[in-house]
Amino acid sequence: MCSSTSTIPPDRGAPPLAITLGDACGIGPELIVRAYARGQAQGCVVYGDAAWLARTARGMQFAPECSRPVVVELDSLDEWRDAPDGAIPVLPVAHLPPDLPVGQVDARAGAAAYASIAAAATDALAGRVAGVVTAPIHKEALHAAGIGFPGHTEILQHLAGGVPVRMMLANDQLKTVLVTVHLALRRAIDAVTSDAVLQTLRIAHAAARLWGVPQPRIAVAGLNPHAGEGGLFGDEETRVIAPAIAQARAEGIDARGPFPPDTVFMRARHAPPAHPGEFDLVVAMYHDQGLIPVKYLGVEHGVNVTLGLPFVRTSPDHGTALDIAGKDRADPASLIAAIGMARQMVAARRAAASTPP
Repeated sequence: MCSSTSTIPPDRGAPPLAITLGDACGIGPELIVRAYARGQAQGCVVYGDAAWLARTARGMQFAPECSRPVVVELDSLDEWRDAPDGAIPVLPVAHLPPDLPVGQVDARAGAAAYASIAAAATDALAGRVAGVVTAPIHKEALHAAGIGFPGHTEILQHLAGGVPVRMMLANDQLKTVLVTVHLALRRAIDAVTSDAVLQTLRIAHAAARLWGVPQPRIAVAGLNPHAGEGGLFGDEETRVIAPAIAQARAEGIDARGPFPPDTVFMRARHAPPAHPGEFDLVVAMYHDQGLIPVKYLGVEHGVNVTLGLPFVRTSPDHGTALDIAGKDRADPASLIAAIGMARQMVAARRAAASTPP
C-alpha cells in the first residue's frame, strides 16, 4: 500500500463490492492490483483466479513507499472480512492455465471472464455483494469461448432475467445514457423507435432518482444533424423522438428536446463555477454519439454504468489494451473511479431504501 495515497477503510459490516477479473490476457489484473496497492479497493472482493492475480502482482514494480499487495484466496465469500487490511481477497470462481498468453486473444481467458461475471452477478442478485465492478473483457475472446454476447451490458441483462437495461457513460462533468448500444450504425438507426426512447427516459429517470437526484433534468439528443432542421435532414425527431419526450413529460419526467447533438453535450457539461450544466444527463441515440463526448473529457475519469439492473454495476471506460498488457504500464484511474462511483450509488440506494415514503 502506498503511504502517500489516502486509503479507504473497508466497512466489514456491510456486503463487499465484487470486482470481476476481466480478461486475464489484458490489463484488468494489473489494474486491480494497482487499485489495491493504492488503498482504493478496500471492501472489495475479486472474483477470479487467485494464482493468476498473485502472478500478476509478482511481475509488477512498486515505488519504495509502496508494498506489494498480498493475494488471499477465500474458501467462501464470508471470509473476506478476515482478510488483512491491504490484502487482495479473491473468491476462486475461474481457473486459468499458467501458459495463458498475456497480450493475445485466448478463448480460455474469455471463458474465465464470463465465469467471473456470472458468479458476481449471481451473488449481487442474492444480496451477498453490494454491487459489481467489472474489469475489461475482450469481445473476440468471449466469442472464441462460445459466448455470444457482445458485451457486459447484454451479459448482465441476460443474467438478471432479461430486464430492460441501458448503458450510461459518466464522469464528474457529463453523464450520457444510450438508446442503442452495440449495433452497427445502419441497424442502430432503425432501432431508434419511440418505444425505445421512452423506455430509455424511464430507466434514466428512475436511476438518477436512485443515486440522489429528486427531479432529474434530462436532455434528449436528436438523431440527425441539427436535430433534423425541421425535417430538412430527416424526420425522426418529429416522428419518433418528440412523441416519446411528450409521453415522458406526461408521466412527470423532466425530459426536453430533441436538441441538436453537436451542442447538447456542451450544454449539459457540468464544470462549475464557470460552466454549471443545464441538464443532469443526456439521452443519446447511438453508441458513438453518446460516448465520444464523455471520452473526450478524459478516458481515465470515465465510468461505464448499467442502468436498470436490480444491483449496481460499474466498469472502467476502456478496453483490455492487449498492446500494453503485462508491461506494467496500465493506469488504474478509471477502475478506481468505477469503484468510487459504485460506492456512491450503493450508498444512495441504501439511503433511498431507508427513507420513509
